[in-house]
Amino acid sequence: MLIVDELLRQRHEAGKPISVGLVGAGAAARMVAFHLTKPVDGIRLAAIANRTLANATRLCKDLGVVAVEARTRTALEDAVARGTCAISDNAKLLCEAGTIDVIVDATGAVEFGADLALSAIQNGKHVVFLNTELDSTLGPILKVRADKAGVTVTNTDGDEPGVAMNLVRYVKSIGLKPVAAGNIKGMVDLYRNPETQRDFAAKYSMNPQIVASFADGTKLSMESAVIANATGFKVGKRGMYGERCGHVNEVINHLPMNQLLDGGLVDYALGAAPHTGAFVVVHEEHPVRKSHLGYFKMGDGPLYVFYTPYHLPHLQIASTIARAALLGDPTVAPIAGPVCSVATVAKKDLKAGDELDGVGGFASYGVIENTGAFEAEDLLPMGLSLGGRVRKDIRKDEPIKFSDVELPAGRLCDRLYAEQKRHFS
Repeated sequence: MLIVDELLRQRHEAGKPISVGLVGAGAAARMVAFHLTKPVDGIRLAAIANRTLANATRLCKDLGVVAVEARTRTALEDAVARGTCAISDNAKLLCEAGTIDVIVDATGAVEFGADLALSAIQNGKHVVFLNTELDSTLGPILKVRADKAGVTVTNTDGDEPGVAMNLVRYVKSIGLKPVAAGNIKGMVDLYRNPETQRDFAAKYSMNPQIVASFADGTKLSMESAVIANATGFKVGKRGMYGERCGHVNEVINHLPMNQLLDGGLVDYALGAAPHTGAFVVVHEEHPVRKSHLGYFKMGDGPLYVFYTPYHLPHLQIASTIARAALLGDPTVAPIAGPVCSVATVAKKDLKAGDELDGVGGFASYGVIENTGAFEAEDLLPMGLSLGGRVRKDIRKDEPIKFSDVELPAGRLCDRLYAEQKRHFS
């Protein structure tokens, strides 16, 4: 995968950097923008779109970047051609502009992100998701659309799905068989909400609801679903095992061998050193190879843990941008239909008429489940839950079904979800 550094060097020397359009101006987008404007050889942040234009303007000011507002496609293309960063409140201008190669979605919004992804794909743009909410919900059908259009859609290197997938590909490349992959997670408290996370969010200038989605396990489930859909691995039980470990190497003591050998698992190590990154478990029975792995301090087998002790999503995204634009190589993308999905579960007792407030909110949390069980129980995907109005009383920790809610009318995300089910039925 290191070939991308040479390809980027060549693009830099030729004066033809990959042109990136960034959508979003929140905490994640700000970190990506800061990294891409420092700069990265062979990649150029050409435009930023945000529905609130003032936030894009403020971001450019903080970056020390001279920006010009573009209200039309022609104005945006002219600004980019002059080497000026264009800003707009219309993300579709970035998708339509001939001077943009890659769209980075850093919004975390499912309905908006679905519309953005379709526009980018239809206009021949590669799409990089920092929007795991969208990818875990509609990634398979968006991959189908992208394949037909001849473009690449991918989750990003540096986030745990990308770190894990790089390890999966690496161990395969050296002749080993991966049987599990997952995150190293510091804590999970299903009942955290924007109020409990407010102080932490303020400390790092983040949205409390986004921080709550990290703490309540919803984002973990969504990231794990992305890994599952890219590998074919399932969950051993609803919500994964997630056993506490002193070190990530101990994860092999908590994953059932029969499930590991029956198609593989996605899971996570809770509280494990090195306290960040991702891991892959491989299975090896050959005595000579086991001897070699033992000699190199990998353990006695037959299970071995490979791990990366860091994840740097806003820095490592450059690798994903380059791989997508120059090689058509997704860092993480579904291999077929959904293997796992993320169910909506009541975070508190809900009354008929209550409105669901989405990922990281007060009303519900997300839990990963295998698609077969998910569909058999008619479970509501967490990514579609926002704005749903509960039709009946639902008890705390009770899974919420499609039949339990009235969803907002006319949404693109619901139509795409139905298309995804039909396509892969």
